[in-house]
Amino acid sequence: MSIFAEEDTNSLYLSRTDKEELLGTYSDHGIELEGEHWPTVEHYFQASKFSNNLAYREKIRNAATPEQAHKLGESWLKRKRSDWKQVREVIMTRGVYIKCRTYPAIAEQLLQSGDQRLVENSQYDYFWGCGRDRRGDNRYGAVLMNVRSKLQQEAAENS
Repeated sequence: MSIFAEEDTNSLYLSRTDKEELLGTYSDHGIELEGEHWPTVEHYFQASKFSNNLAYREKIRNAATPEQAHKLGESWLKRKRSDWKQVREVIMTRGVYIKCRTYPAIAEQLLQSGDQRLVENSQYDYFWGCGRDRRGDNRYGAVLMNVRSKLQQEAAENS
C-alpha cells in the first residue's frame, strides 16, 4: 500500500492557475460581477477578500495579471474580511458560474466532462487542490462539479 492516493482513472486533472486551462481561474476570460468588470475569476476572487477596503480591492481588480492579483490577495499586511473562510467557496463558485454563463464554450467544456471527478492538480495547495499526496480537500474541483451540476440542471429545465 502506497502513502499516496492512487490516481483515479475517472478523474480529470487540471490546473486552476494555468492561463491556457479554460476551467481555471487564471484564464483570460473577463466577467461582470457586482457592477464591475474583472479581468479574470482570480482577480474577482482575490479582491473579494477585502470587501472592507475598497481602495485595495480596486488595486487588485486593476492588477496587470492574475498572478499579480493573487500576490496582492495573499498580502499579510492587509486585513481580510472576518468571514472569509466561511464565504470563500461561495465567492469562487459565483465567479466560475458567471464565467460559464458568459462564455458558452467554457460551459460546454465543463458539461462535456460528464460525470468525471474534477481535480485541481496542485501539489502545494491542500485546500483548493489535491496536494502532493492527492489527499487534499480539492475544493476547486468540488466548485467545478457543483457548477457543472447547476448547468446540467438548467439545461434539463430548458429542454
